Amino acid sequence: MNFHQTGRGVEIPLTIDFDLAQTLECGQCFRWEKTEDGAFRGMVNGKAILIREDIDAKAIVLEGVSPKDFSIIWADYFDLDFDYAGARAQLCQAHPGLTPMAEFAPGIRLLRQDPWEALCSFILSQNNNIPRIKGIVQRLCEHFGQRTQDGFLFPTPERMAALTVEDLAPLRSGFRAKYLLSAAQLVSAGQVDLEALRVMPMEEARASLMQIVGVGPKVAECALLYGLHRLEAFPMDVWMKRAMEALFPGYRPEDFGEYAGIAQQYIFHYSRSNPKIFTDESSVGSRESLVPRSAR
Repeated sequence: MNFHQTGRGVEIPLTIDFDLAQTLECGQCFRWEKTEDGAFRGMVNGKAILIREDIDAKAIVLEGVSPKDFSIIWADYFDLDFDYAGARAQLCQAHPGLTPMAEFAPGIRLLRQDPWEALCSFILSQNNNIPRIKGIVQRLCEHFGQRTQDGFLFPTPERMAALTVEDLAPLRSGFRAKYLLSAAQLVSAGQVDLEALRVMPMEEARASLMQIVGVGPKVAECALLYGLHRLEAFPMDVWMKRAMEALFPGYRPEDFGEYAGIAQQYIFHYSRSNPKIFTDESSVGSRESLVPRSAR
């Protein structure tokens, strides 16, 4: 994606394919906070950032970021070189019923997060809500992460593997504490090789992650999609199962193909924003109702 340096930092064109709120508030990440003026503050790879949309300048502004850091860290993190417009068009052509969801939030991008941080975050997401997940993740970093001038790094698996359930008590993570420790022990020992999962056949990758105590199909799928950018992954929690039954009865996740994970984001965000789909008899159980008339 094109960018240019200004006195404020790096600016990239504001397009329909990248919306900060849609991307950072769709439930895929937990270390971003929205400021009172609508910007987002976060930390990635030890680098803190304030990023905002400037409607007047028609740009997304990464404040204080150098071109070097943009190229090395932020372009990759926000997946700016991936053609989301092309993937969206391919999905909607193959599955016309997805069109309203894709048009509802076309600016969602799948972040290229650190796989270890994503794994832990989604272990903590089980039977939990986003504000509480964010609080636990913040306490985990503050108690056990390395402190830098910009804030706290996410603790390494080696650091966490040396801890006990009692050590994690200040996190107030409940039953999830033992799951975090299992993950840390297996990852630090190399029994679960996160980098190898990037290219491993999907069934093998899922099975490898599910060696971890407390990691079932949903958390494994989240770790693969959000931490390893396996775009064919398709997390299915209770909400997504309801959404699929209502909007795509008879569909299986694999029916969406190589970009199933992008389709999942569109469906999840749309259904959470439009709960009436679960009570509207005109849409529930009927894919045809979601197909544009011109395509019928």
